[in-house]
Amino acid sequence: MRLMSEEQTMIRDMAAGFLDEKAPVDALRKQRDSGGGYDRALMGEMADMGWFGMLLDEESGGVDMGAEAAGLVAEEMGRRLSASPFLSSGVMSAVVLRATGGADWAAKLASGEAVVAMAIDERVKHRPDAIATTAEKSGNGFVLNGAKRFVSDGAGADRVIVTAMTEDGLGLFLVDPGLEGVQSRALKTVDSRDAADLRFDNVQLDGAALLAMGDAAQEALDGALRVGRAVASAEMVGVSKEMAERTNAYLKERKQFGIALSNFQALQHRAADLYTQIQTTDAAVAAALRAIDEGSDDAELLSRVAKAKAGKTASLAVREALQMHGGIGMTDALDIGLFMKKARACAEYLGDGECHGDWLLRQRGL
Repeated sequence: MRLMSEEQTMIRDMAAGFLDEKAPVDALRKQRDSGGGYDRALMGEMADMGWFGMLLDEESGGVDMGAEAAGLVAEEMGRRLSASPFLSSGVMSAVVLRATGGADWAAKLASGEAVVAMAIDERVKHRPDAIATTAEKSGNGFVLNGAKRFVSDGAGADRVIVTAMTEDGLGLFLVDPGLEGVQSRALKTVDSRDAADLRFDNVQLDGAALLAMGDAAQEALDGALRVGRAVASAEMVGVSKEMAERTNAYLKERKQFGIALSNFQALQHRAADLYTQIQTTDAAVAAALRAIDEGSDDAELLSRVAKAKAGKTASLAVREALQMHGGIGMTDALDIGLFMKKARACAEYLGDGECHGDWLLRQRGL
């Protein structure tokens, strides 16, 4: 079991109490049935709690609490399937804006006034390095052409950070989705969240839209992806823990042949294995978040290990929950299906186990 400091325990408990009241699983059901997405007013309350400023400095209106704190909040969100642009806007975009000096929009993000999405993928699978989108210089600005797929929280975002290739290498651009030439196709992900496919046809950008170029842009993007993977992993740990706890409670109350299911040795072994997998994953995620806050050279590797492991464990947790509940677990009367969809969506977002496994093998020359 991971040991936490007094401050970390306070952050976790405050997040749990707030989300129990404001954004439980039932709230996701209501949003799903009404079309999905997230509650903008609730996002404002989360911002008032300081969540959207956890990775921003005080000069930008943030609280500068670091990745570990963001991970604790994400874990509690995962337990309740709370819908929010926290990961896309409050974590990843915040990291980019902090690294590139985008103080004005960082402040709007931290206060909950604006949602800033990240448009980085162009293929079905996560490949942020495969960039066909271009930004050609034109006077004091640029002309943007290309397309981005599955932009998380991209539908209705106030600004979008777009990766594009320039004559000087990678560029990061802060784009107004309302500009002429920007086409947005709203999508609903399997876990009832907002996303969008974006197309840019000769979009005229002024010089102020450029956040960073070259090595500075690559460092900012790498940092955002690193933190995003680790925080997404923490959210999946929350999904896994919640499913394990609900399943254990069910095994204790459900009887077969007059005996509680928790007394069957085969089920005890499966529950014990799941518990071990969750604790191992929790430790890997904590190590990744800590490495990021400490600026460790191992942060990139650990964030990828955590993402791959968390996806595998969350998949195991929801499958075990479904099987141990039996037929009723297949119905919408229980929340298992909602957690299963969330686990699947989270595992794919920012790369699945195969994606990060391939990276680790390449690092070893295999």
